[in-house]
Amino acid sequence: MPQPNLNQIAKMAQKMQADMAAAQESLANEEVEASAGGGMVTVKITGDLQIKAITIDPDAVDPEDVELLQDMVLAAVNQALTQAQELAATRMNAVTGGLGGGAGGLGGLLGM
Repeated sequence: MPQPNLNQIAKMAQKMQADMAAAQESLANEEVEASAGGGMVTVKITGDLQIKAITIDPDAVDPEDVELLQDMVLAAVNQALTQAQELAATRMNAVTGGLGGGAGGLGGLLGM
């Protein structure tokens, strides 16, 4: 059985680490937007999960039903978080996708 090329594995690991750092940095500049209540509450969040803006339509503010507004804000924030996490997972999978399953992308280097 051929020996793995450790230099090649180390170079691949360094490249993947650099690619992951670049992907994480780009996530900080990408935004997703989610809304609730038919657009009455809108949340913008970055791919690295920083909330950038929460917009509330003045018509959503009903002093008699503050609970509804709270529910809409909560729903919009949770939806935005989910979208941002999906964006991050997509970006990271693009970087690490070659390593899926067993020896994955390293199979050729390991003589498998």
